Amino acid sequence: MSSSENEAPAIDYRFTLANERTFLAWMRTALGLLAGGVAVHELVRPFRHHGLRSAVAVSCIVLAAVIAVGAYGRWRHVQSAMEHGDKLPHTVMVPILAFGIAIIAVLASFGLLIS
Repeated sequence: MSSSENEAPAIDYRFTLANERTFLAWMRTALGLLAGGVAVHELVRPFRHHGLRSAVAVSCIVLAAVIAVGAYGRWRHVQSAMEHGDKLPHTVMVPILAFGIAIIAVLASFGLLIS
């Protein structure tokens, strides 16, 4: 077997760059959540229920960390799939982000209602 038969087909650079742009979009989302968590903790007046403001802030920050770590894992899995010519893997990032934001929204709404 020659060395050219062992080599994986070259990936179109546009796909690699698209994968990087997607990773960066997830990172921007994580940074926005992180900034939102810090802003809620520092700038929002305390809710009547003790600790609810902190719960909203911590939820934002934890979701930011989950999204950042997940974005890196997703980038690696997609890159590996492209390098091996496999189908692109499914992602759990979208439902995690959707449910995470829904939970944060419910917590924040509850805090506003009881204030």
